[in-house]
Amino acid sequence: MSQDVEDMPLLVPEDLPAGWVMPDPPVIASSADSVAIDAALKYDKRTYPTPGPDGNLGGYNDGRDGRWFLIEHIQSHTRVLLRLQRQYLMHQEPMGEVRITGIVYLPELAGDPVASPMLRNLPTSRIEAAINRRQFTVTGATRFEGGTLTMPSGRILHSSEVMQPLGNPKRIADFYEVVALQHTRLVDDGETNPTAKMAEISRVPLSTAQGWVARARSKGLLPPGRRGRAG
Repeated sequence: MSQDVEDMPLLVPEDLPAGWVMPDPPVIASSADSVAIDAALKYDKRTYPTPGPDGNLGGYNDGRDGRWFLIEHIQSHTRVLLRLQRQYLMHQEPMGEVRITGIVYLPELAGDPVASPMLRNLPTSRIEAAINRRQFTVTGATRFEGGTLTMPSGRILHSSEVMQPLGNPKRIADFYEVVALQHTRLVDDGETNPTAKMAEISRVPLSTAQGWVARARSKGLLPPGRRGRAG
């Protein structure tokens, strides 16, 4: 990765699905603004005994590093405050996945009701996926310019190659980078169990594909896996 994960912004306009924007200039312009919102909600008074990577139960996910952002739905002008924060799990590498840890809905005009379809349709999962894909990819982006992507070894990868069988990791340059790209493509396509699909594509046992994905995660090429979620 060209930039340390911890130094990357938690949210940029490109992370938002079509139809959503970040106001320019931002309404919440500094971390001090976020701290003030947390203080108003009494979040600064709460700690949670979640162990950090070193096993310390000192409130590692206690909210102190959360950050609020304002986004706006272009068509309805509904504004939404999102609170983003890295989440760390015990025995996980110290590069937590970014999660949405708070949501506040604001209609265009004070006093207007919040439309129930907007409550149902806020694309939280897509926003989280876009953030973590940006932060964990090896190249800083998974976009193919003109249908090709230059890999760390200098190899030119064509977009059409991503969904081909992966082959032998000992003989293929940038193998785990391609694992990450294939997994990401399947997630974007809505595949409910991308790792199982990868095993099917490469005609290998599921445990082999799971090992590839785990290795890609350990290298920081994919976001950490979530408990209870397939793939």
